[in-house]
Amino acid sequence: MKKIVLLLLVTASMSISAQTKTELVKHFEAYYKQMKSQGDVQGIINAMTHLDVLNPSQARKDTLAYIYASEGRNIEALNTIGVEKNSTDSDINVEVKAIALKSLNQPKRALEHYEVLFQRQPNPQLAYEIADLKIQTQDLPGAKASIEYGLANVKDDMVRTYYETQQPYQTSLKAGFLYLKALVLFNEDKVANVESALATMNRALAIDPNFNLARISKEALLKIKKE
Repeated sequence: MKKIVLLLLVTASMSISAQTKTELVKHFEAYYKQMKSQGDVQGIINAMTHLDVLNPSQARKDTLAYIYASEGRNIEALNTIGVEKNSTDSDINVEVKAIALKSLNQPKRALEHYEVLFQRQPNPQLAYEIADLKIQTQDLPGAKASIEYGLANVKDDMVRTYYETQQPYQTSLKAGFLYLKALVLFNEDKVANVESALATMNRALAIDPNFNLARISKEALLKIKKE
């Protein structure tokens, strides 16, 4: 008899627990919709975190990490999904790792994930990021290969956003590739290649005279030439 009573109590407890969990899921789903309609990013993060605790989902973790990264909260993004490269990672998962690690000044680790994205869907924008990171890691032959791909495939209407000024600005992606090409030329030989680097930088500025980063680099190259 005692065993039967105990079994009934356990069954009832499990039923109540399941019902409570279902109610909580419904509550946080409604809360998520409300926060989304209000544009409350922190509210969205809170709702998704609760939902993931109640019903763990890799897709939800990936989306949560993406929101963190979009808000510049890169450490939180990586804490959500990790930093390791896995063949089963979704595109959004790999993209978050790449962006977050680059923002945290981890070029070698970021490069691993950008290369995965490029293998899955090659395009000039990803080629630019890879070339930029390879220059930072002193892989100049690798950077040249990515730049050549970019210049061969870039379209005139493609642009890239730069953030070195107080106000972010956009410029032609083709000009961006020429700017990187000039950097590679200079880094290959900082004496013999100053002229060719300057000529390439001028090509970038011919496309967009307001390309601030290219203008600053040109001034630095002219100073080196005089010295």
